[in-house]
Order: sequence, then C-alpha cells, then structure tokens
Amino acid sequence: MKYVVGYRPDERGADAVALAAVIAKTQGAGLHLVNVVHERTEADAHVEKAALALVPDGIAASYSTLAAESFVRGLIETAREENAALIVVGAASNGLFKRFTVGSVANGLLHASPVPVALAPRGYNRRAPLTRLTVMTGVREGWQAVLDVGTTAAGRRHVPLRLVSLVEIDQLDQKEFELDNALSPARQHVNTVLAEAAARLPDNKVTVTLAHGRNTEEAVDGIGWKSGELVVVGSSRLAENHKIFLGSTASKILRALPVPMVVVPRDFVAPGI
Repeated sequence: MKYVVGYRPDERGADAVALAAVIAKTQGAGLHLVNVVHERTEADAHVEKAALALVPDGIAASYSTLAAESFVRGLIETAREENAALIVVGAASNGLFKRFTVGSVANGLLHASPVPVALAPRGYNRRAPLTRLTVMTGVREGWQAVLDVGTTAAGRRHVPLRLVSLVEIDQLDQKEFELDNALSPARQHVNTVLAEAAARLPDNKVTVTLAHGRNTEEAVDGIGWKSGELVVVGSSRLAENHKIFLGSTASKILRALPVPMVVVPRDFVAPGI
C-alpha cells in the first residue's frame, strides 16, 4: 500500500508528512513524497534531504520532484500511476492553529481526486499511531462507501470506530418543533449503520453519537475529540462516479474540525486507506 504526499518545503509540507506517517503506522504502507514544481532547480537535492528527514524511522519513504503545470494534476497523476490508496496534503497556511482553511491545492483535490484525500490541520505534528476513527454518516445516498472505508481501516488498525450523525436544528422544519421528534429519523439511521459496522468489527469496538446544534459548526464542537483521531466523510451526490466532490455539509464540518479529515470519492470500492 502506498500514500502519495503533496510536499512543499514549508509548514504545510511538514504537516502533510506528519499525517501520512501517522496513518501509515502499523499498515506497512510506504510514502511517496511528491514536490510538484514548474521547473527543476539545483536546490532540489537539499529539499529532498529535508523532506525525507521528516519521515519517522520504520516507515519506507521515497521522494520525487515532478515538473507540472498544476500541483493538483501532478498529485492525481502520480496517485493513478502508483495505484495509491491515499493523497495527503496540508491545510492552507493562513488557517487558525489546529483548524482548517482550504487552499487552492486542497480545494482542487477535493473536487477532482479519484482516490481518498487526507487533510492535515495546520500545525499537525503527531507521532503516535491513531487512536480512533470517526465516520460522519449522513442519511443521503453514499454513506455505505464511507462506512466501508471506516470499518476496514479501523479493523486493520485495531482501533475503535465512532459513527456520528449531525443534525442542524436551525435547518429543521418548524413543524418539527420538539427536538426528540426531529432527531428520530437520524436515530433510526445511525442504528442501522451501527448494526452494519458492529457485524464487521469485534465487540465494543463501535460506538454511535447523534450530534446536534443550531448549526454544523456547533454540533461538531460539541462532540468531543481525541488528539489521535481521524475523521472520514463522503463526497456529495453531485460528484462524478468514483471522484471526490466536497459537499456543503462536509465543508462546514471541515471548517470546524480540530483533527485530520479524509474525504472518500463517490462510490469508492477500493480496499481502503
């Protein structure tokens, strides 16, 4: 298994390498650090040395410089050529610490990549393995692909899986004034998803959380997060088959998250991350 890491000699590059290494731990996955440039320079040997020095011991890693017009296109082409399971990039450098501001590279990948994309929050420097996977499962078509990725990844890593469904109270119909009645369809859905996940993972490895707030950001803030957590979300139903298209709800979740996030293409059927 191989992960393609979008590397640049800056903080975002370091964040991406750190996240890729954490996800790769215990998987036997190798990292290919790709620095996409408009033209090669003599200084690239120094960039390669600095990039590979960021990779922890015990994780196989390679580095290459790719001349291409687009950083996004270069990463996608490399991922396709190497049959990579994941593309990993850092958030934009002007985001708040531990929060996301999506830059042009991440935005391009989140609307075109044929493989899952992992986004590292600014300042991400974790070294220990993941401690929990959280799957954001909505009621719309496509949640099955996200659940498949989450259960497979959690099972291989032997970490707990948390299933979360978000409900925006302000978006509910006025007729659904009573909160308990408003949340009933979401409860039914998460129980269905919970039953499927529990059938694939060992006992006590799956939990479910129904989060609600006046908006998505408030609901996300109220969930509670672990430092070693990774969130998995799906693509919008507007996405082309087997490609990513970040929907409005996922965009809101991303802006509020304090932990890394993986976005899965529509109808994704590969082995997982």
